[in-house]
Amino acid sequence: MTHHISLRARVLPAVAAAGMLVPVVAGAAPASAATAPQVSCTSGKAGLAAKLQKDITAAVATRGGTVAVGLRDRTTNTTCTLRATASYDSASVVKVTVLATLLWDAKKTNRLLTSRESTLATAMITKSDNAATTSLWNQLGVTKVKGFLAAAGMTRTVPGSGGYWGLTRINVTDEQRLLSLITAKNTVLSDNSRAYILKLMGNVVTSQKWGTPAGAPSSVSVHVKNGWLQRATRGWRVHSIGTFKGGGHDYTITVLTDGNSSMNYGVNTIQSVSKVIHRDLTPTASAAHRFKPTATPKEAYVAVPQG
Repeated sequence: MTHHISLRARVLPAVAAAGMLVPVVAGAAPASAATAPQVSCTSGKAGLAAKLQKDITAAVATRGGTVAVGLRDRTTNTTCTLRATASYDSASVVKVTVLATLLWDAKKTNRLLTSRESTLATAMITKSDNAATTSLWNQLGVTKVKGFLAAAGMTRTVPGSGGYWGLTRINVTDEQRLLSLITAKNTVLSDNSRAYILKLMGNVVTSQKWGTPAGAPSSVSVHVKNGWLQRATRGWRVHSIGTFKGGGHDYTITVLTDGNSSMNYGVNTIQSVSKVIHRDLTPTASAAHRFKPTATPKEAYVAVPQG
């Protein structure tokens, strides 16, 4: 059975009053809240959708800027979304798409990556090396990137033009789609390709292992790719995508943000959301056995045009 809850149609339990069942009605929301995007969750596990919806909503309620969230847990058939199709400048998160495109393209001719490509791919994902990314982006060309996006069903992702791969337009729906292709058997990416992507995302350097892994229990394996960039409008874009498996769960999280006053502000927003997701999915793990990300997050600064 699927349990669905969203803020727009929230049914609260009835309570007994003077011998009658009286429904508990949520207080009227202010006009601005009524038009704001709402967290929506569904789950095959009783009570989980309502808890996630409440906790994610609370985590973003006090944060400035805009926040988009995607969660999928295969084990409990749980999904949550907020601003699922809102578009963001990708920053370094697109590097996973670049690697997936490279592997998808190589698979078509049944060839292995060259040693040069492997070296560039490793630097691109584990250290977020920008020069390595530019080399692979230029080698592939936008036409091949678009080919992969079409094959992957990432229909709303738009590659950055003029060589600015960090200005690729991404959204939660497509990033979650990419993570699902990386984490389960499919016809787009070979099993070897998926294992290779996960290996590199699992070997990200400590200073870049922030964001969605925050609060993950030690019982799950963590794979992550983050990114940020700053522009004259909408401030700092700060993003994190991650896959988590073990302890009876198999889940992916995407959090995209912009309008942040600083890079650290965006990081804190992402980690606030991620902590409640990990806690709600794995409530029995102790605080001592949860991942604590670096207090000094770093990421390669992505070049953008002036203005």
